[in-house]
Amino acid sequence: MTEPESRDYSAIDVAQRERNADFDWDAFDSTAYFDHNYGTLRDDDKQIIDIVAEFFQTREIPGLRSRAIDVGAGANLYPALTLLPFAAELILYERAFTNRQWLTAQLAQPSTSWSSFWSHIKGERRAYQPVKDPLSLLGRRAQVVKGNIFSLRPGQFDIGTMFFVAESITTRNDEFVRATQLFVNSLKPRAPFAAAFMRDSSGYRVGNRTFPACSVDTPDVERALASVATGVKIRTVESKGLRDGYCGMMVATGFKKA
Repeated sequence: MTEPESRDYSAIDVAQRERNADFDWDAFDSTAYFDHNYGTLRDDDKQIIDIVAEFFQTREIPGLRSRAIDVGAGANLYPALTLLPFAAELILYERAFTNRQWLTAQLAQPSTSWSSFWSHIKGERRAYQPVKDPLSLLGRRAQVVKGNIFSLRPGQFDIGTMFFVAESITTRNDEFVRATQLFVNSLKPRAPFAAAFMRDSSGYRVGNRTFPACSVDTPDVERALASVATGVKIRTVESKGLRDGYCGMMVATGFKKA
């Protein structure tokens, strides 16, 4: 891989960086993010896994779905692992150069913590029992693809996830709504999805850089999904001590409108 072209952000005051495009996503410290968030399996991720894995296995998803997508995969493999029994092909769709490098390396040589995540995903869930070597299988089925959420094309995928993306890439509500809707619209009609959101987030630091957030709660997620999804359920997830400036998490499950 070649290094991304640099961009001079010094002239943009931090307080003025409102739009997604105003932030240097290629400087995202993937290793620091992984170490802080996914080096061990926390209780909040257990809650999210229970919601998402149960939803996918009880939706009577017919057989092995041909194409799945995890939008804004970042430095996180467990959304992709929840999709694994249902995906013959799994696209890890990611904008940041550093995250794409990290994902490629992790698919080749996964960190040991992912075994704990898989153990909780699998549990006693019948849909996940046939998968005997999940990290090896993920390495064979998954493909890291460079892509901006705002460039997603409609009607491409049979099942999808988006974890902590739409509200964590901008301070603008209109961009949050647009990103959420583009994710759902990238799915085929009636395709199931799961999306996780930080609740009332005021922004976050990764390594020595600050990144934006749009403060959203359940009504905001409901409004964003209303025109594109059906059968939506939103559940709150308790989370403490991960970082400053948030009030827990939310998980939305549902289906792309026909």
